[in-house]
Amino acid sequence: MELIRGLHNIRPRHRDCVLTIGNFDGVHLGHQAVLQRVKESAAALNVPAAVMIFEPQPLELFRPDQAPARISQWREKYEVMSQLGLEYLICARFNAQFSQQPARQFIEDVLVDKLGVRHLVVGDDFRFGRNREGDFALLQAAGDELGFAVSDTASFRQSATRVSSTLIREALARGQFEQAEAMLGHPFYLSGRVVHGEKKGRTIGFPTANIPLRRTHCPLHGVYAVTVSDDEHEWLGVANIGRRPTLGGNKVQLEVHLFDYQGDLYGRHLHVIPHMHLRDEHQFASFADLQQQIEKDVHTARAYFAAVKSEFGTNTTNGQHV
Repeated sequence: MELIRGLHNIRPRHRDCVLTIGNFDGVHLGHQAVLQRVKESAAALNVPAAVMIFEPQPLELFRPDQAPARISQWREKYEVMSQLGLEYLICARFNAQFSQQPARQFIEDVLVDKLGVRHLVVGDDFRFGRNREGDFALLQAAGDELGFAVSDTASFRQSATRVSSTLIREALARGQFEQAEAMLGHPFYLSGRVVHGEKKGRTIGFPTANIPLRRTHCPLHGVYAVTVSDDEHEWLGVANIGRRPTLGGNKVQLEVHLFDYQGDLYGRHLHVIPHMHLRDEHQFASFADLQQQIEKDVHTARAYFAAVKSEFGTNTTNGQHV
């Protein structure tokens, strides 16, 4: 699957496609049903199947306080979509200037001139252009005039099963990771490249890998038992998602302590899969109190993974190696 970062990187060879546009947060089973039908439509027309997403998501730009917690950032969407057999993912930069272009300009310049869309699939509540003037009816009228078909995503779903990003966020907030996985069709995970932090964890015996969340809001907060992997290895550990109040932090970030690991992870891209919510984050009176609590967290997490291994007789948890 080719990643096209920015509309300016669309080339003549990308013209003629079946395109769907949306947030696709989580790329859950409902999204996957739509993408499968997009792929089938593209095959029938003998053209590529393409997806367009916006970064940041529009509500994160206009009303960040009201924006929903992100299930997946753009790279995670790309990783999941890459397994679905589509040809292009177009990641369009969404900013104030882009949002102010007339809806008709977006249709003519992007959909027709740049992409030569043959069939467009969007939600019937899709709004775009200056003052949100563009809607599904305008797209249908433009399609009739300019020569492309328009369908709504509801007609492309293959299952009546109720799946939504909102329900997945609610399951994640409750620590119901198996329920979230059942709706996603894959384990929920957070990912990113390890960066240098303040290195305070190592002063109390628990060094951590610091991974920027790159989300306006994260659906998880607190301490979790996790599995962590890169392209070659997998580890068990505990992760904290929060502001680290005892350490004077003020920005939500992901910190992971790996069991029995000694080495350098800086610059490595890691996937972090939460399996169990251990506790909420709170401020401790001293570093010593924090150290004691982390020791308890590690013990609880180790016991959880041992119990899972014993129950299933294998080294897997929710389909993941432990």
